Amino acid sequence: MTRETTSFVYVTYIRSTPQKVFEAITKPDIARRYWGHENVSDWKPGSKWEHIRANDERTVELVGKVVEISPPTRLVMTWANASQADDPSKYSRVTFGIEEYDTMVRLTVTHDELEAGSGMAKGISQGWPAVLSSLKSFLETGSGIDLFAKPKSA
Repeated sequence: MTRETTSFVYVTYIRSTPQKVFEAITKPDIARRYWGHENVSDWKPGSKWEHIRANDERTVELVGKVVEISPPTRLVMTWANASQADDPSKYSRVTFGIEEYDTMVRLTVTHDELEAGSGMAKGISQGWPAVLSSLKSFLETGSGIDLFAKPKSA
């Protein structure tokens, strides 16, 4: 039986350079400033990567492998909750496409091979817009946004 899959695509434009966007995703000391997590790897094809909460506990929340890397324009990696790392069916794939676009960068994040209706699919559809908005704010102003902000009551 094949599982039903879905995908999520998010595109944003950032006043930055491809190199700075790529480094913001792959360098732990930068990612922690807008994401609250560090993406840790040696960033070679086949290498593991870990998404580690940037706090005292340093909890590994997500894991995967680097599938393809072509700095500063492309990064493809697998993605799963650390608690489900032993189940190959729980892995999805994330592709970061970074393209120079006039005086900006067009960043396209494609998260595919997601199990339709899963908690991961729901979580990333809320998470990516917030994280990528924070990345944009960070690179353009030096400050990320509050990823844990809640809507104001009417």
